[in-house]
Amino acid sequence: MEDQSHPELSHPDSKANVILWMSLSEEEERKIILNKYRSLLRSSVRNFSKEDKKIIRNAFDLAVDAHKNVRRKSGEPYILHPIEVAITVSREIGLGKTSIAAALMHDVVEDSDYTLEDINRIFGEEIARIIDGLTKISEIFDKEISVQAENFRKILLTISDDVRVVLIKLGDRLHNMRTMDSMAPHKQRKIASETLFLYAPLAHRFGLHNIKSELEDLSLKYTEPEVYREIESKLLEERADRTRYLKTFSSRVRDHLNKADLDFIIKERTKSVFSIRKKMIEQKVSFEEVYDKFAIRIIVDSPPEREKSDCWKIFSIITNIYRSNPKRLRDWISSPKSNGYESLHITVMGPDGHWIEVQIRSKRMDEIAEQGYAAHWKYKENGEAIDSYLEKWLVKVRELLEMKVASAEEFVDDFKLNLFSEEIFVFTPEGDMIRLPQGSFPLDFAYEIHTDIGDQTLGAKINGKLRPLSYKLKTGDQVEVLTSHAQQPKEEWLQYCITAKARTKIKHHLRQEKRRIIEDGKRVFLRKMNFIKLKPTPKVINEVINYFGLADEQQLYEKVGKGIIDNTHIREFSAQKANRFMGILRKRLRKSPSSPAVQAREVEEFSSPTKLKIQFSGNQEELPHEMAQCCSPIPGDDVFGYQTNSNVIKVHRTDCPNALALQSKHANKIVQAEWLMEKAADNIVILVLKGIDTVGLVHKVTQIISNDFHVNIKSINISGSAGVFEGLITLLVEDKNHLERVVNQLKQVQGVTSVERRFGKS
Repeated sequence: MEDQSHPELSHPDSKANVILWMSLSEEEERKIILNKYRSLLRSSVRNFSKEDKKIIRNAFDLAVDAHKNVRRKSGEPYILHPIEVAITVSREIGLGKTSIAAALMHDVVEDSDYTLEDINRIFGEEIARIIDGLTKISEIFDKEISVQAENFRKILLTISDDVRVVLIKLGDRLHNMRTMDSMAPHKQRKIASETLFLYAPLAHRFGLHNIKSELEDLSLKYTEPEVYREIESKLLEERADRTRYLKTFSSRVRDHLNKADLDFIIKERTKSVFSIRKKMIEQKVSFEEVYDKFAIRIIVDSPPEREKSDCWKIFSIITNIYRSNPKRLRDWISSPKSNGYESLHITVMGPDGHWIEVQIRSKRMDEIAEQGYAAHWKYKENGEAIDSYLEKWLVKVRELLEMKVASAEEFVDDFKLNLFSEEIFVFTPEGDMIRLPQGSFPLDFAYEIHTDIGDQTLGAKINGKLRPLSYKLKTGDQVEVLTSHAQQPKEEWLQYCITAKARTKIKHHLRQEKRRIIEDGKRVFLRKMNFIKLKPTPKVINEVINYFGLADEQQLYEKVGKGIIDNTHIREFSAQKANRFMGILRKRLRKSPSSPAVQAREVEEFSSPTKLKIQFSGNQEELPHEMAQCCSPIPGDDVFGYQTNSNVIKVHRTDCPNALALQSKHANKIVQAEWLMEKAADNIVILVLKGIDTVGLVHKVTQIISNDFHVNIKSINISGSAGVFEGLITLLVEDKNHLERVVNQLKQVQGVTSVERRFGKS
C-alpha cells in the first residue's frame, strides 16, 4: 500500500510539488523514502527469505548513499525513482531479489563514484553484470549514430547473458514516462517518440501487455496531447454508463458460468486511449464509431490438462447467450503468439446493440499475459524452463546481435520490423509449421529455414504454383524454395523481405561483396593510371571523382570494379583534363557572388514572400533550411528541425508521420524551431473534403475560398458517388490561422461532414 502521509505528493512531477518537496524537513523526507521502501517489500508476489531481504536492504542503503542530495526536476529526492523502478520490476513484472537489487542500483554507476568493481565486490558478479547492461553509454561512438539507438542495441546485447536487463530497463522507462510533467515540451516529445518507437514494441514482444499499453498511452499524451485529452475526456464522460452496461453484461455471463460449475473470475475493462486512437486512424472512423471500446476478461482456474477444454467450454456458453462476430474470432490458444500470449478473443453483440470483446484464458495464461517472460519461469518441468515461442525468438535475437551491422540505427530499423507485427503460419513441403510476421515474402521463409537456402534462392512454389519473390505469404501457404548454387543475394532483394534475419543476412552479404569490388576496383584503377602515365595524387583522384560526378573515392573504385568506368572512360578523362579544368573554372566564375545576375537573383529570392524565416534553438541567425515535403509546414504550425547530412535543416510539423521515427532514432540531430515570419502568401496546403453530395456544393466551396477569403485555388477535384462525395483542394494560404479560418467556414457548408489537412504536397 502506498504511503499516504503526504497525499499532496502523490503526483511528484507537478510543478507545485517542487515547492512542496523543498518545504519538507529532512526527517519528513526520510520517512517518505522509508515508507516507499516498505511498499517495495510488500509489492512482491514472492516470499522473501531473511537473506533475500538483506540483499535488497543493502542495495537500498547503497543507492540512498549514491544519490544523497540529488533531486529530480520535480524536486523529489532522486532515490524515489529507483525505488519505483524496483516496485514495477517486483509487482508488475514479477522478478525476484536479484532484479530488485539491480533496479535499486541501476543508476549508481552512471551517476556516482561507485564503480562496477564495487558492485561486483559487494553484491557479486550476477548483479554487477545486470547493472553493467543497464548503464547508459557515456560517449557517442559515431557522430552519425543515434546515442539512443546504440543504447538500445547494447541493452539487447545483454540478452545473451541475462534477459532481466531488458525487463528492468522497461521498468525504468515506464517510471520516466510517468514522471515527465516537469520537463520541457520538446524533451517530452523526444522521449515519448523514442518510447513509442522502441520500448512499447519491446514490452509487447516480452508479453508485458499492461506495461506496453501504459507506455503507448503516455507516449500519445506527450506526442499528441490534444488528441489524448479529447479521447480521455470522452471515456470519462462515458464511464458511469459504461460501468453499468458492463455490470449488466457480466451478470448474465456469470450466471451461466456458475451453472456450468466453473471456477472463474471476470474483469471488466475499457480499451486504452492509444488503441482507440489506432482504431480511429486505421478504420477512418470517429470515437463514437469505434464499436468495441468495451471488453471483459474471463479467467478460469483449471488444471493444465483441462485449460483448453474449459476455455472452449466458456466460448460455447457465451456464444449461446450473445451473437458473435465470426470475423473477430482470435484463437491464440491453439497457436500462441511468439511472446507466449495465449487467449481466446471473441466479439459479441451485447444488449442495446453494443459490441463487446470477450477474452477467455486460464489463470496460468493470464499470469503470462500480465507478466510476460518473467512468468514463464514460474512454470517449469523437471527444473527446466518450458520451451516457449519467446525463447525461440530470443535465440533469433542473439543470432542477429552476433552479426556485424553497419550501424546501430540500421540494426534497430530491421529489428523493429518484427517487434510489433502480427503473425502468419506457413508450412514446409514436409508439413512443418513456420511462424513469420504478417506481410512476409518467400525470401523471409527461405532465410528462416537456413541462411544458405536464403542466399541461393531463385524463386518459390506456393501451394504447388511458381510465384515471384514479391508474393506476400498468407496463413496456410505451403512453401517450396527453389535454389541454385550460382545464385547470390541482390540489392533488390531488400524490397522483398521484412524479417530482421533476412534483411541482416542480405545486407551482410552485400557489404562483403561491395568491399571486395572496391578492393579489386582500386587495384585496377591504379594500374590504369600508371598505364596512361598519370600519377594518382590526391588532387588528381579528386579531379577524376569530379569528372565522373561521383561522391567519393570509394564510389570511384566501386564503379571501376564493376566495369562501369573502363579504359575508354579513363583515356577520355586524360585527354580532356585541361579543357575540363577550364570548364570548371568558367563555371565557378559564373557562380561567383560578384556576378550581377547571381546577385540580382539572390536579392529577389531573399525578398520574396515565399522565403520563410525560421529560428532554430534560439539562434538569431537564419540557418539554411527547407520545408519537409512529407508534411508541408506553414507559419503557425508546431514544428521542429532535423539536421541533414548536408547541413540543411529540414523543418517538419510535430505531427508529421515521420516525426516519431526522426525524434527517436536521430535525437542528436533534432533542433527546436520557431517561426519568425508571421505571414507568407504562397504556402501550399491540401484539404480533403468529405460529405453528402448536394446541389451547388462545388460553387459554395469555391465561393467561400475565392470570394470570402480571397485564397488562390491551385487545383480542385471533387467527385461524388452513391450520394456521397470526396474532394481534394490545393490552396495557397498565408499561415495556419488563415487556413483554420478557411477550414472552419468550409465545415459550415451544408453537406460537408469533414475537412482535414493532408500531409505532403501530392
